[in-house]
Amino acid sequence: MRILFIVPYPLGKAPSQRFRFEQYLSYLTAAGHTWHLAPFLSDYTWSILYKPGHVVSKVAGILAGLFRRFLLLFTVSSYDFVFIHREAAPIGPPVFEWIIAKVLQKKIIYDFDDAIWMKDPAGEQTFISRLKWQQKVGQICRWAYKVSCGNAYLRDYALQFNAHSFINPTTLDTENLHNQIRDQYLSGRPIIGWTGTHTTLRHLDLIWPVLERLEQEGYDFEFRVISNQGPEYAGLRNFRFTPWNKETEIADLSQFNLGLMPLVDDPWARGKCAFKALQYMSLGMPALVSPVGMNTEVVQDGQNGFVCDTPEQWYNALRELLASQDLRAKQGAAARRTIVERYSVVSNKENFLRLFS
Repeated sequence: MRILFIVPYPLGKAPSQRFRFEQYLSYLTAAGHTWHLAPFLSDYTWSILYKPGHVVSKVAGILAGLFRRFLLLFTVSSYDFVFIHREAAPIGPPVFEWIIAKVLQKKIIYDFDDAIWMKDPAGEQTFISRLKWQQKVGQICRWAYKVSCGNAYLRDYALQFNAHSFINPTTLDTENLHNQIRDQYLSGRPIIGWTGTHTTLRHLDLIWPVLERLEQEGYDFEFRVISNQGPEYAGLRNFRFTPWNKETEIADLSQFNLGLMPLVDDPWARGKCAFKALQYMSLGMPALVSPVGMNTEVVQDGQNGFVCDTPEQWYNALRELLASQDLRAKQGAAARRTIVERYSVVSNKENFLRLFS
């Protein structure tokens, strides 16, 4: 088969692409299939996209992306499947998707891992964001041959439009990438960690008071945040911000003893695919999560982490784990098994390949 991947970002840049389908490209090649990846953004436009300023360059990059999409239409007929991640273009109605599905009659595999039919409450109000067309998600689902959804919440939305909607979870390469296991018995101050982008920093507001309480009561720990932008917060004595770096991502994460994924319970957050929890758990550490969206499918309370709904539950779970290396080691080992068995590239390989059948 010949497969065309129509994606927003350049190869190897964005987590949603890296952990949803890029990890499977070698399996497609090994099975004798050929593929081509067509990003909307160039490497340069991607490099400035979230930086302040550069307005002219950003607009030029968007226009260049639209022109590349126009040229791409002349080659689509040579492919057996067209895999579209999120959208063919970041602005406007689904013109390209309509042409591919209705005019060119190609089989679209439509993939998404967020509730992209609604606005992100923390999304920046930029010129480009105001040109987005969220209502196109349902239309593309309707035109697709199959819909690949990151979790049950997203699948249930897609089923309104297409009966051939399936759960294809975000997965981790536990053999070649997420393969460093945290030793919970190493000496030193325990590190409580959180990772995410600047748009998800708002969820930390749920946990700051709990961390302050633990510190005031004499618990010795460091709270570390890995992100592309530091939080506007200075209330903890032992707080450290580490800028996210793709080259050191796994090494930085593996320094945590336990990882947090608090979530404000709103419709957008319910579409999250528990990616933070998956990363922590793959590295052999317990995950502490809010009972929102997919989190409760991944974390079994008291076994491979804790599900925390109230400040008191967050406090008690953190206190238990800070006090016991044995508990951290036991839950961390169970967490690793969960990922290997259910959310690894190897365990999900056949499920992914079935999308192209």
